[in-house]
Amino acid sequence: MPVTLKLATSLDGRIATGAGESRWITGEAAREAVHRLRADHEGVVVGIDTALADDPELTVRLAGYNGPQPARVVLDSRQRLTPDCKLVATAREIPTYVIATEAPAEHLVEAGVHVLTVPAVGDGRPELKEVVEALRAHGITSLFVEGGGQVAASFLRCGLVDRLEWFRAPMVIGGEGRPAVGALAIAALAAAPRFRRIQVQPLGEDTWERYERI
Repeated sequence: MPVTLKLATSLDGRIATGAGESRWITGEAAREAVHRLRADHEGVVVGIDTALADDPELTVRLAGYNGPQPARVVLDSRQRLTPDCKLVATAREIPTYVIATEAPAEHLVEAGVHVLTVPAVGDGRPELKEVVEALRAHGITSLFVEGGGQVAASFLRCGLVDRLEWFRAPMVIGGEGRPAVGALAIAALAAAPRFRRIQVQPLGEDTWERYERI
């Protein structure tokens, strides 16, 4: 299954300040491009920390768009999503999946959320290759991964990222900011995931760079 990782960062690869402020690093044109990319994929993936902090809808919101909405997928090992969050509240309207490592939680199932249980690895996070296979079995054949840093790192560590869509804003946040990609435990450059840039274009004040895996 093709997996695309989206990054929206400062020039120094930060997605938020140290205090967590992130709206908005990139401008309106970049955000519109992200919605177009969502429309091109069957599933949109975020981690539970992003879901709790931002309460996103993860829908395609473009003027005149009448196409299907991608399924929303939350990596939520302990099923911490609450009934009043937007993703759960709209689960009967737009397919919503929670990837858990425990038996399905009653409040999610009752709300219409599809809870998929997969094996846990390391510190209890879901095994991503199993996640991809579970979603494929439910008819989702392309994924758009939107963050945050730990989720990005997890997909990269597993070698699952086929494309990068990187939106960079002309600002520098500094080392106290939150990185777009968490720790990869790379000791040698030869082990680093490598990508080839296939396109670069300006979007207002921002820059959109597109990469594919080598």
